[in-house]
Amino acid sequence: MIKFNFYVVWFFMMLLISMISFYFGMIFNLLNYSLIIEVSLLNVNSVNLSYVLLFDFISMMFMSVVLFISSMVILYSYSYMGGISNSSLRFLFLVILFVLSMILMIMSPNLLSIMLGWDGLGLISYCLVIYYMSNNSYVAGLITCLTNRIGDAGLIICISWMLSYGSWHFIFYKDYFDSYISWLMIMSCFTKSAQIPFSCWLPAAMAAPTPVSALVHSSTLVTAGVYLLIRFNNNLFFSNTLLFISLMTMVFSSICANFEFDLKKIIALSTLSQLGLMMVSLLMNMIDLSFFHLLTHAMFKSLLFLCAGIFIFYMNDNQDIRLMGIVCNSMPFTTACFNISTMALCGIPFLSGFYSKDLIVESYLNFNMNTFMFIIMYLSLGLTSSYSIRLCYYSIMHNNKLMSLNLVFDKFSFMKLSIYFLTFFSVFFGCLQMWMINLDLTLIMMPTYIKIMTLLMVMFGFWMGLEMFNLSYLFTNNFYLFNSKMWFLFSHSYFLYNKFYNVSIYSNNYLLMWGEYYGAVGLSYYLMNISLKMQNLINNNIKMFLITFLIWFMFMI
Repeated sequence: MIKFNFYVVWFFMMLLISMISFYFGMIFNLLNYSLIIEVSLLNVNSVNLSYVLLFDFISMMFMSVVLFISSMVILYSYSYMGGISNSSLRFLFLVILFVLSMILMIMSPNLLSIMLGWDGLGLISYCLVIYYMSNNSYVAGLITCLTNRIGDAGLIICISWMLSYGSWHFIFYKDYFDSYISWLMIMSCFTKSAQIPFSCWLPAAMAAPTPVSALVHSSTLVTAGVYLLIRFNNNLFFSNTLLFISLMTMVFSSICANFEFDLKKIIALSTLSQLGLMMVSLLMNMIDLSFFHLLTHAMFKSLLFLCAGIFIFYMNDNQDIRLMGIVCNSMPFTTACFNISTMALCGIPFLSGFYSKDLIVESYLNFNMNTFMFIIMYLSLGLTSSYSIRLCYYSIMHNNKLMSLNLVFDKFSFMKLSIYFLTFFSVFFGCLQMWMINLDLTLIMMPTYIKIMTLLMVMFGFWMGLEMFNLSYLFTNNFYLFNSKMWFLFSHSYFLYNKFYNVSIYSNNYLLMWGEYYGAVGLSYYLMNISLKMQNLINNNIKMFLITFLIWFMFMI
């Protein structure tokens, strides 16, 4: 009962703060108003160390979405993680610390406090990835931690570089930054948002519990890089190389998802594809559209993960989609919510994902790009629809090969209650945002056949995904292995980390053998051995004992 009260209290608290943040976000947007609260902590010569909180439309809206999804995840976790288990309270506190670290990063325009939230996200995400304490979890946690440390290094160098400005409030100096700080910040954000070649940690983080995956991949950890680049929008510059990397991330993740059979990894790769789309819009200076897609994507992606968690929960922790099937007969409501989130991911008209995704693609068409870039964008759209219909076919229409579903049914629980709310927002949140947010949009004029080309590519992706079942004999086992292993990117990363780890072990042994053996540690061992030998000599030799007693007696006199 105590644990249940903790879950309920934090659920209502986060939901209430989310509604308050949404209200003030709308007020700030209507009045074009921002509020900065600065608390001066220390002045050292010309360097001012202070803590700053920034309240504006972007921070309040994003914090509202993060807290709303967090409240749904906490309510969901009470049933999923076992509300009466001994570890559920530890899990709840880890999730709360994770959300607080994200809010610390959202609300601060200061690089030092952003670094605290950034490191808090990395540390607590590592604790959550290794939550089940298995060998696979430890390897996934190692990959996640080491990859994110690369981005942390870039942020630390930015903090050191900004010391010459006398302050770390980047929001006041972003018009005066040189290209080095911009490149370091882009590298940090690309690492945190898992762009190529740092993509391998995102599917590896699926070793965490499913509610954490819903939180991490919708609105917190992986979106931190996109959000930080939105804050650094004045320092973003168009680069064909960065744009090509983001486009290749979209295609790469979509192709790998078409040959993956792990349910959670497929959804993780879909997150990677959408992060690439956000980066593309950012690099083309479409800041408002990127933020709009960030909000809508958070809603339907969290719903997608939570529905997948219910499937896994009732399938005895099975995540292989080849063993699922016909769950639409036993769990019709959950299946319907799962399909709604999948269709929103594809950009089916008048769902949440359509309003942001279609605008980004149409704006991309008006950008001065070559034909190859257009082909990559439309190929990624088709592949997104392909793995989505493949996922629906395997998990819903395919014959069940694991267990009897006679005793599996849609019963009311806290998991279902959280899905109710997220389904509503996955359908209506996009249009509500369009009506309430004054987006800086330009009128896009194009012929009808180009206008419907995006929808036709989505339909073509559906057909291609269904035809893959009939043409599966054309793909060899090595081809499946190559794509399911993310083009061996995970193996290459593990090889690189392993080499660095071996170097650290060798250097540690070298220092232990020479530096410490002939230094303080070796000297302490030597003196300890001498004292033990002297003590044995005194205790076992009567002459030494008498001489020692005589010397002690003489000194006492």
